Amino acid sequence: YSQRSSSYSHINSSCQNLYICSLHVKVKTMSSRILPLELIDKAIGSKIWILMRGQTEIVGTLRGFDDYVNLVLDDAIEYSPDARNPGEICKTELQSEILLNGNHITVLIPGSGPEDSIAQSM
Repeated sequence: YSQRSSSYSHINSSCQNLYICSLHVKVKTMSSRILPLELIDKAIGSKIWILMRGQTEIVGTLRGFDDYVNLVLDDAIEYSPDARNPGEICKTELQSEILLNGNHITVLIPGSGPEDSIAQSM
């Protein structure tokens, strides 16, 4: 019985070490993940390309945001299809800081957009 007891305590000790090691690995793995709001926070002060619901695109400098992904932008330009002239794009320079409602934002991309975006076609 004493031999079993010592082997159980050895196994138990090994299991605890494995558990502690696995916890350590989990903590390391979790620390390398980035949350969506952290990614947006990294883009503050830089150009950001935003796709809105519908076919509107906005390019501007990100100044701030909140937990609902409402955005504050400077030097923003809005690009949207012209309802009167199909195939034409309306470009509207927004002269002051603007607040975008996060409910209408579908995609946020750091930078000014890819070549095939309507923002780049102008």
